[in-house]
Amino acid sequence: MKFLPLLTFLVSLLCSLIAVAFITLLERKVLGYMQIRLGPNKVGPLGVMQPLSDAVKLYTKEMNWPITSNSTLFFVSPSLSLTMSLFIWIIMPYFSQFMTMNFSFLMLLSILGLGVYPILIAGWSSNSNYSLLGSMRALAQTISYEVSLIFIMISNITMIFSMKFLKFNQFQKEFFFMFFLVSFTMWIISVLAELNRTPFDFAEGESELVSGFNTEYSSGVFAIIFMAEYMMILFFSMLTSVTYFYTSKFSMFYLLFSMMFMFTFIWARATLPRYRYDKLMYLCWKIILPLSTLNLFLSTFLTILMK
Repeated sequence: MKFLPLLTFLVSLLCSLIAVAFITLLERKVLGYMQIRLGPNKVGPLGVMQPLSDAVKLYTKEMNWPITSNSTLFFVSPSLSLTMSLFIWIIMPYFSQFMTMNFSFLMLLSILGLGVYPILIAGWSSNSNYSLLGSMRALAQTISYEVSLIFIMISNITMIFSMKFLKFNQFQKEFFFMFFLVSFTMWIISVLAELNRTPFDFAEGESELVSGFNTEYSSGVFAIIFMAEYMMILFFSMLTSVTYFYTSKFSMFYLLFSMMFMFTFIWARATLPRYRYDKLMYLCWKIILPLSTLNLFLSTFLTILMK
């Protein structure tokens, strides 16, 4: 019985890794249909085996080894990024009370704060101007939007009066946090910026930076970088489902809302053009951050009245 929490966590990681492969298929299919084309449809029925085909292709290709790069950091940073993307799952409210952390919110902040370092190390160690510029953009963007992300989360935490994500389910039996529409909208925008997704994909600005911070990566290490990226998309989709909707752990609504948010992130990529970088910073420091600060004060005041 004492090994059950560890077993649950390992099974969850395994399921997450498998889900990441099919999120890429979902994205390619949705983008295809939105652009009036079929998307992957050759490998297996309806292209279901396409993720496996992509994995075999990437992991069997020859690896690019830039001569002037810092080779140790160059190959360590993708693994570090994937490790943190896997480790962040420990904060999610799992199947029972003993599997949750008392200070899961602080753990989330710690891992998100470290998340920018693999991108920064990857860009610097590549010894490429495009990679370095992409990593510096990602650094400024992540630091900026993490502040508003933290404020929005704290405003919810002050109402439940706990740092455990399990308490969100218990609090939202009568009232969804989603009904705070301004807070919910700011959360979605901040998550898009935190994940470096369109319209805030400046770390990988293909039209400006070749491929951004991962320009010099190829083969298996390239696949590891994108596994980490899509793992974070899956994590934030499920975290949003937990923190803004009443979704019990075994409910189909938990999966339904998570799929809905994943679709939203893909939909944004299909429809929205890339923001200009100065407008990205303007949006954060002049609009999102003041509103999230005001939201924090209002939620604190509301909590005091309720108590």
